[in-house]
Amino acid sequence: MCGIVGYTGSKPALPFLIDGLTTLEYRGYDSAGVELETPDGLLQVKCKGRVAALADLCSRLSRKNAEAPCGIAHTRWATHGEPSDKNAHPHQDCTGNVAVVHNGIIENYQALVAELEAAGHTMASDTDSEVIAHLIEQALAGDAEGDLLLAVQLATSRLVGSWALAVLYADAPGTIVCARQGSPLVLASTDAGAYAASDVTALAGVTNHVINLDDGQLARLSLDGTIEVFESDLSPVDQPDAFDIDWDASAATMGGYPDFMAKEIAEQPEAIERLLKDRLGPDGVRLDELAMTDEEIAAIDRIFIVACGTSYHVGLIARPLIEEWARIPVAVEPASEFNYEDVLVTDHTLCIIITQSGETADTLASARKMHAAGAKVLAVTNVIGSSAAREADGVLYVQAGPEVSVASTKAYTAQMVAAELIALFLAQRNGNLGAREVARRFHELQRVPAMIREVLHRSWQDEAAARAFVESSSALFLGRGLNATTAAEGALKLKEISYLHAEAYPAGEMKHGPIALIDPGFPVVVICPDDRVRYKTLSNIQEVKARGATVVTVATDGDQKTAQLSDYLLLVPAAPEYLVPIVAVVHLQMLARYVALARGCDIDKPRNLAKSVTVE
Repeated sequence: MCGIVGYTGSKPALPFLIDGLTTLEYRGYDSAGVELETPDGLLQVKCKGRVAALADLCSRLSRKNAEAPCGIAHTRWATHGEPSDKNAHPHQDCTGNVAVVHNGIIENYQALVAELEAAGHTMASDTDSEVIAHLIEQALAGDAEGDLLLAVQLATSRLVGSWALAVLYADAPGTIVCARQGSPLVLASTDAGAYAASDVTALAGVTNHVINLDDGQLARLSLDGTIEVFESDLSPVDQPDAFDIDWDASAATMGGYPDFMAKEIAEQPEAIERLLKDRLGPDGVRLDELAMTDEEIAAIDRIFIVACGTSYHVGLIARPLIEEWARIPVAVEPASEFNYEDVLVTDHTLCIIITQSGETADTLASARKMHAAGAKVLAVTNVIGSSAAREADGVLYVQAGPEVSVASTKAYTAQMVAAELIALFLAQRNGNLGAREVARRFHELQRVPAMIREVLHRSWQDEAAARAFVESSSALFLGRGLNATTAAEGALKLKEISYLHAEAYPAGEMKHGPIALIDPGFPVVVICPDDRVRYKTLSNIQEVKARGATVVTVATDGDQKTAQLSDYLLLVPAAPEYLVPIVAVVHLQMLARYVALARGCDIDKPRNLAKSVTVE
């Protein structure tokens, strides 16, 4: 969840460290800190709050310290210990000669704290991370005999949990040692030096070629830019896993938009066009990423779709499409629950994991569980070289580009399109849809970017509708069929960034409890396109109107009946039912953003949330 950066080289480290933390702040923004290797030893600056507060403190450093050529830095999302100055990273050992930044959770830290305190160590924070610095201190004074790499290896061998580490040692000038287990860490080497980060976005401004540390591996970064990678037993890795970043640094900047969420909402048409490019060939939809033969696809007896949060909603959209088109039973499970269930799996079971970052800890655990049970695993993700991509038998990249705002928008719609491509591919390969029908539906998918552009031009409708929510304490979202899930995603977006409680229900279930919430002025959002259940949904609108609700309706162009029943209309172009969720949700994204703006909330960095949930 946290953001980590490190640099050692021929330039001052501080500018990259601050810029890197600013880029990664969506991974955590409770507190931030840097550790610099100065001529007088390690220098630490850290504070509660945003990276901007840290940057202000660092601006007061002397020139000698500010030009230090080696350092590490961290922006935190709190797990153990409240956000505070003392709990901010980096953490030091008792001597002040070792400094550590950590992303992950150390599950056995309480036992380690007891052991370390009994040995005379003093803890300065409430975090689980601090124990790592003291374990390294202990190893340096013992079996490691001053060798930082060996000390980190010995320290991590005592840990249970997950970690991405960057470590400084005053007696090893110009050296950063890194280690990874279960939390992402990428490295890069240039003529200017060596870099480390928990996310490729921090490195996009310096290189497009990065090294990905695998679980259990360690690395030593040197002042001349050399990066040495080692296995857990410290045997050298001659060819570490590496890949190229396929976007430039400007893709992770706001580019004139007021916030990243606004930018990423606007980028959805282009993201979908990239995903669809060259996907239709003479034989139908091309999905080489699945890497399964026709015989293997024909033998699929069941599909599990496993995901968290917004990606879980993609799974709920995918299920009925795969079942209708490919005639394969599908179960959709939240990964955090799935990992603790007994599931019926055979070697003919396909597991599809969906994760924007490719680093969601619960989802990765599900992939490992399914692999161990003999299932094939397909990952749908946005990040090249991510853990999900490496865990899976095949990977479908949604190509949405970097998504910085914590609330997912363009990744969500791109994932839905990816899910529909998978449904079409399975249906054509197992013979349930013919080539002509597959091509027809694919061409309908190609219309989606234009329809989204039309919705983007109607943002004034969402801005007007936001007035219904500003003074409210709660809201209800209703939909039927596929759009029951659209309602759930709309409610999630509103909760995430406006802090307004919102609940989603299948519209027909409203009478079984939620209607008790309705009183005059209560905002109800209804997704009511021109589909086969439209008249049923209209009845639900009439029910809440009869009780005084303020109704905001997502409706199809020209629907006069729905317009008469609604206080606010969010109009979408006419589209086949299976495409409506991709288009309609754009209105709900914009609505949530306008409500958050009206309520004075931080659009891109909502409280208590982080972009990539890398801990279980």
